[in-house]
Amino acid sequence: MLTKGNTRKALELFKGVVLNQSRAILSKRGKNVSGKLFKSLDGDVKVYDNSINLSFMMEEYGVFQDKGISGTKKKYNTPFSYTSKRPPAKSLEKWIGKRGFQFRDAKGRFLSYKSMSYIISKSIFEKGIKPSLFFTKPFEKAFERLPNELVEAYGLDVEDFLAFTFNNERLR
Repeated sequence: MLTKGNTRKALELFKGVVLNQSRAILSKRGKNVSGKLFKSLDGDVKVYDNSINLSFMMEEYGVFQDKGISGTKKKYNTPFSYTSKRPPAKSLEKWIGKRGFQFRDAKGRFLSYKSMSYIISKSIFEKGIKPSLFFTKPFEKAFERLPNELVEAYGLDVEDFLAFTFNNERLR
């Protein structure tokens, strides 16, 4: 039976490279405020008799951070866009609190988190979210190398399988 151990190792290595580089980019670009997206990045490799499956998981909003969202006034090359509904102000209030900053009004008084979340929500609605490609770039870069590594690994698995088969054939 073909075990595909080398194939699994190549895919596990690919998965590890993509996840490590994605996490590094999140941290480097200051997109790791709560750590929720960082911690949610994960992958799963499954090797079956007739197929191979590699999947990546992350918090749902990670896709929007990666691909970006076009605003009503500023457009990005992304499948997502704001058209009628603004970003939720409640989640922005939490984000503002974790960042620890506050705007001031014309008289120098601090604005409430609620007021700030409204202002930021309006800005995001109009300007969108610039694509960070924190996941896409590492994936594409690692994927360019994957075909050769995967072919080699699968070839080693086939060699092991043939050697095992021929050794068992000689024993008969």
